[in-house]
Amino acid sequence: MIQLDIFSDPICPWCYIGKANLDRALEAHADHPFAIRWLPFMLNPDMPAEGIDRRTYLETKFGGKEGAVQAYLPVEQHAEKAGLKLNLDRIARTPNTVDAHRLIHWAGIEGRQTPVVAGLFKAYFVEGRDIGNAEVLADVADSHGMDASVVLRLLASDEDRREIVERDAAARGMGISAVPTFIVAGKHAVPGAQPPELWSKVIEELRAGADPAA
Repeated sequence: MIQLDIFSDPICPWCYIGKANLDRALEAHADHPFAIRWLPFMLNPDMPAEGIDRRTYLETKFGGKEGAVQAYLPVEQHAEKAGLKLNLDRIARTPNTVDAHRLIHWAGIEGRQTPVVAGLFKAYFVEGRDIGNAEVLADVADSHGMDASVVLRLLASDEDRREIVERDAAARGMGISAVPTFIVAGKHAVPGAQPPELWSKVIEELRAGADPAA
């Protein structure tokens, strides 16, 4: 198997789109060579623990309401092309995602990482839930075969918080500045929400014996 590391944040719409595009390629190539691992990158590492009002966040980030609208037009267009429906109007708060990344880390230990990542994207972008909330995170975990009571207990502690922060810093030290970023075989970076056709080409070349770094 070939390691495919995916740096992402569960509140990043391009990460959701990038996952959907990759999923389409993987479904078309059931014998794909990838072993997938999700790694943390926080879009807002300095976000208050309680998050902030979504409208305030967007208008501050994009210089007002019109800037926010213009920034999200291509997001919605690409999401539709990827077969996703984003219910952005349901999102009331932009959360701090360190706890969501802790959950993704624990899901990886249990072999449930990709389903939990999918559950977080759905909870945030489709259902408009606050994935900075421990009860919401425990519910997502429970929906994908994890023990909600254990997750709540871990979230109430500082378990693996420092590791997530250090991994985020390490990603930035590697030169990653935006997500999603895909790293093939620890060598070759594929940035952005690439179309399924690109991933199909990569898979076919790898099956033909091409060097993953080529």
